[in-house]
Amino acid sequence: MKEFPEDQVTELRRLCPDLKRAAETDRPFFLLPALALPNGCSPSSVDALLCPVPRDGYPFRLFFAERIATPKQRNWNSQGVRILERNWHAFSWMADQKDQNDLRLAQMVALHMRGLR
Repeated sequence: MKEFPEDQVTELRRLCPDLKRAAETDRPFFLLPALALPNGCSPSSVDALLCPVPRDGYPFRLFFAERIATPKQRNWNSQGVRILERNWHAFSWMADQKDQNDLRLAQMVALHMRGLR
């Protein structure tokens, strides 16, 4: 399983102090409890789960414990995905980033937050 530099984990912990690491099927995950969402989203915070490695045809994914009501309609193409004994939801989001393979963990989350606006 891929390891991530501690400075990147520390950056992610600034977004969510209760950050937890986990793994399932040899994929790393970062649980971000009560992650604050951008203005205009409902709810305003939700548990999120970052998969920082390729999955489902995406270079990385951010899952949410529930579908988020956003200012712009999003394609929630993954619903009720079972990971770490919980159901998760994700919207289709290919961020406009030239090299998504070299992003830091916090940048992955930030790109998804931009997609919720």
